[in-house]
Amino acid sequence: MNAPVTLKVNPDLQTVTQVTHWTDRLFSFRVTRPQSLRFRSGEFVMIGLAGDNGKPILRAYSIASPAWDEELEFYSIKVPDGPLTSRLQHIEVGQPIILRPKPVGTLVHDALKPGKRLWFLATGTGFAPFARLLREPETWEKYDSVVMMHTCREAGELEYGRQLVADLRDDPLIGELIGDKLHYYPTTTREQSPFMGRITDNLTSGKVFADLGLEGPLDPARDRAMVCGSLAFNKDVAAVLEGFGLEEGSNSAPADYVIEKAFVGDGV
Repeated sequence: MNAPVTLKVNPDLQTVTQVTHWTDRLFSFRVTRPQSLRFRSGEFVMIGLAGDNGKPILRAYSIASPAWDEELEFYSIKVPDGPLTSRLQHIEVGQPIILRPKPVGTLVHDALKPGKRLWFLATGTGFAPFARLLREPETWEKYDSVVMMHTCREAGELEYGRQLVADLRDDPLIGELIGDKLHYYPTTTREQSPFMGRITDNLTSGKVFADLGLEGPLDPARDRAMVCGSLAFNKDVAAVLEGFGLEEGSNSAPADYVIEKAFVGDGV
């Protein structure tokens, strides 16, 4: 009698449950969540697909869904010749995807000192960690004011963030906590829209304060910030924040602002 065949199961495989294409360059997708996965809002995991040689192609992706969600959501750019996203952009519901359930990251509340006003500063798919943090009760319990600045080239690229922000006050978990604390400031840099300009320019010129009716400028005694975007964006914003006197923090040494250095840029 032949011995029974034991199938080798990859414990890191999850299943795609939903895919939404926002523009020809941006898409989001949801996957099943490992029962054992626990994470802090603001952390990321490694996800990917098998390459032609059978070896996994993995990249760091911020979890866009809140910690209490039964599934995991991710927000991604499409790069035609990107090692991963050239494949990832074609995923369909029911397809397996690799997910390494070891969350890490710096965009967490524990890495910031107590403050009064929190700034979320993002470009492009850098909105992903803030999609989660905006739906985290701790965000609204810790701060008197939360400013979400999101900049893209064209208005259509802001739609993922627009819809999420529009639904926040109807969220049964945090809707009552938000009140008048939320200030949303979406801007474009190429296509004409109600608000224009780069985040760095709008902070240094004071335009964002004038447009939203907020007290300015940034003050380390009051303001805290989280930053997520391309490496160049992160560097430029860090210089602006430090120009206002804010100091960079980390999990081991909380301070005034934090940057997600593992964010995937245009080569994904």
